[in-house]
Amino acid sequence: MSYEGNIQWFPGHMTKTRRMIEAEIKTVDAVVEIVDSRIPESSRNPVINDLVGSKPRIILLNKCDYADDRVTALWKKYYTEQGYSVLCCDCRSGKGIKSFVPTLKNILSDVLQKRREKGMIGRALRVMVLGIPNVGKSSFINRMANSKKTAVGDRPGVTRGKQWVTIDKEVELLDMPGILWPKFEDQAAAEKLAFIGAIKDDVMDAESLADSLGEYLKENYPERLAERFKLKSLDGRICELIARARGMMISGGEPDTERAAAALLDEYRSGKIGKISLEAPTV
Repeated sequence: MSYEGNIQWFPGHMTKTRRMIEAEIKTVDAVVEIVDSRIPESSRNPVINDLVGSKPRIILLNKCDYADDRVTALWKKYYTEQGYSVLCCDCRSGKGIKSFVPTLKNILSDVLQKRREKGMIGRALRVMVLGIPNVGKSSFINRMANSKKTAVGDRPGVTRGKQWVTIDKEVELLDMPGILWPKFEDQAAAEKLAFIGAIKDDVMDAESLADSLGEYLKENYPERLAERFKLKSLDGRICELIARARGMMISGGEPDTERAAAALLDEYRSGKIGKISLEAPTV
C-alpha cells in the first residue's frame, strides 16, 4: 500500500477535545477505548495513553464483523497480554455488547468493594468513552442505552461535545468527541485510517487511495476481491478492472476509474467485500 500524498488532518476541535479529556478524566472510574478491529493499532491515538494514565481501561475491538476473525483473535491476545481487558464487539448489530457491564464490574471490583464498605450503595460507575472519529463510539453508547441518545454517522467528527448518558442505575457513560493526533508521523497508519473512512475523503485523492487499497486486497485477499467485483483476472490496475467488469464507462469507451474507486472504497467500508483486516500484531 502506498497512497501518493501526505495525509494531514487536525480540525481545531481536536485540541479542544484533548483539553476536555484532561479535565474530565479525574471524574471517571474507568475508560473504554474503542478501536476498529480492522486496524486496531492504527486506530488508537497514542496521546490517549498519556491522558488516561493508570485509569482502568477496556479496549473494545469494534466492527469485528468486518474484520478477519483469525487476525482479530491475535489482537485480543496481544492486548490482553499488555494487561488490558479486551472485548470483541460489533456495536451496530449488538454482537458482544452484553459482556461489557460484567467486564466493567470485574475490573472495578475493588472500587465497588470500597464503596460498599463506606455505605455508598447505588452510586453509578462512571466511564469515559474514547476513540478516534468513526470507530463507533456513538453506536456503542446507543446500543448500551438502547436508544438514539447520540448522533450516529459515517462522517468523521459527528460528536462535537461531551455528553453523559445513563445506561442504568449502575453505569453512566461519558461520550467524548473523536480525537486524532496533530500530525500523522506514520503515513502507513494514516492510509489505513483513510481506507476505513476515519479521515474525510475530501482531503485526499480518492482514486489514488482506492488504487492503494486494491493493491493490498490483491495481495492479501485476492479471492474476496475477485468474487465481489466478478473479476476474471487481477492483472492490471484494480480500479480499471472494476470499471470494466461493472460497465462503468465514459465517452470514448474509457473506464470510469473515478466511479470504480468510489465503489471499491464504499464496499470495503461497508463490509461487502468480506471480513478483511488491514494489519496484524507484530510479535
